[in-house]
Amino acid sequence: MVKSRGKGPGAGGAGGGERTGGERTGGERTGGERTGGERTGNRSRDTRPVGDGRPGTKRKSAPRSAAAARGGTAARGGAARLAAARARGPVAEPGAGGVGGTVKAAPEGPMRVQRALARAGAASRREADKAVAEGRVTVNGTVALVGQTIDPMVDRLALDGNPVKLTVHEHRWIVLHKPAAAMTTRKDPGGRRTVFDLVEDVPGLVYVGRLDFMTEGVLLLTTDGRAAHALTHPSNEVERVYVATVRGDATAAVREARRGVQLEDGLVVPRDVSAHPLGDRRWAFEITIAEGRTHEVRRLCDALGLEVERLVRTRFGPVKLGELAAGATRALTTKERDMLEALLPSRSR
Repeated sequence: MVKSRGKGPGAGGAGGGERTGGERTGGERTGGERTGGERTGNRSRDTRPVGDGRPGTKRKSAPRSAAAARGGTAARGGAARLAAARARGPVAEPGAGGVGGTVKAAPEGPMRVQRALARAGAASRREADKAVAEGRVTVNGTVALVGQTIDPMVDRLALDGNPVKLTVHEHRWIVLHKPAAAMTTRKDPGGRRTVFDLVEDVPGLVYVGRLDFMTEGVLLLTTDGRAAHALTHPSNEVERVYVATVRGDATAAVREARRGVQLEDGLVVPRDVSAHPLGDRRWAFEITIAEGRTHEVRRLCDALGLEVERLVRTRFGPVKLGELAAGATRALTTKERDMLEALLPSRSR
């Protein structure tokens, strides 16, 4: 068993690991994750990086159309929003093809009035909190109280006198290949590009599993808050696969990782771990985990004596990154929808 070198959660710079014990997802805490960053849109099908992995170098890939080369079919919430995002960096262009998918909604049961407003897309969670505190929200004609619980199937909700539709028949799901230099948050005080600049403007949309600023990889977004929470909660042990481009003795690191690595916040025993040479003394260090802690993957690599140059999430549960271009989106496949639904515990179909 290897012990951590003692670096704290901030080890590894801007990237790192993942977090599932309490992540923000579009203004709500759902139990998410964080990782580092690496491009994988041009990866071979066995998930091994192609090329030498150095920043700024081109990697080999199958020929793609001009549209795909520009970043695929990420849908945007209006021309002004698209122009603003372009000014902050490269973005995927809108085009033909699916950008999301729907899944039949199951009753979510009672919830706090602020959350009901946010889930209905009537306001952000922060705006909903403020509206309730200011007495602008009513439940069945009576001014709502902060923290009041309502049943969306029964109660009538209004904001500023306008009825709010609470019953949801279908939930939207979007698979995004999050590019580097994008924040996994709805709004960034610093004006940096966010993942919500890259997808359709869907009311109530939240992300499933945080990826930090310089991370590239598969990121799910959904309007189903309960599913987002369940898929990122540690108790459900949903597998995530990461590939890190590293320098160091990767073969020894694989052996040590299989025995378990003691970090500051507990023992990490990967579900699977392997390493493949990339050339120029670089390795593709692939690891599968079913939990998430702050900067877990980077801290693990540091404890193993590996220098991480890039880090990417190539799979989240049954959803694989595949050949999706950086910044592009796609719909869930039927198989992915069925497998995700099977992962959700105690839920009526």
